[in-house]
Amino acid sequence: MSMQDKVYPVQHTDAEWRRRLTPEQYAVLRGHGTERPGSCALLHETRDGAFVCAGCGQKLFSSAKKFDSGTGWPSFDSPEPDSIELSQDESHGMVRTEVHCSSCGGHLGHVFPDGPPPTGLRYCINGVATVFVPD
Repeated sequence: MSMQDKVYPVQHTDAEWRRRLTPEQYAVLRGHGTERPGSCALLHETRDGAFVCAGCGQKLFSSAKKFDSGTGWPSFDSPEPDSIELSQDESHGMVRTEVHCSSCGGHLGHVFPDGPPPTGLRYCINGVATVFVPD
């Protein structure tokens, strides 16, 4: 089953998504866009807490899993259990692994195999797709 065919627990019409999200959040979460590198304040967030989906509030990443990848996007070495799903993204003339929220299907970013131990993964996440909730 493709991501487009999946029925997610959190669903809204396109008009409802547009009302609930800022234009930037909508462009990323629903339109599979990408924010400019270095443009999100969450890139520099260092407090203890959680990064939750801006679309539905599901906890996605713990701040304990965040690291500075030098890429200009918030990066994490692992997600919260069952919080994300992966799909193949063949846009822009390349093949990448897309990361999206398992609750609402919102596009979050991509995962790459160049992260730190112990996972070796870098979840490169659009900051605008998340909201930080401090402990």
